[in-house]
Amino acid sequence: MKRAPVIVHPPCTGGRRVTLHGQDLGRALRRGDVAAYLRRAGFPTAQFAWDDTGLIEWRDGGPDVWSSP
Repeated sequence: MKRAPVIVHPPCTGGRRVTLHGQDLGRALRRGDVAAYLRRAGFPTAQFAWDDTGLIEWRDGGPDVWSSP
């Protein structure tokens, strides 16, 4: 199974870590931060859906989960 290039890691103190092909892009506190990281990495963010599992893997919660349980 092919792995999504973007991983949004589980929520923790300080946000969710975002990686692209294993390279750390930073910590996101909201969906807009993920979009900003992807734009800087060259992704045309206007052309993808947040639930596109071929692009983004959301671990331990989707795009609306930003704090740990």
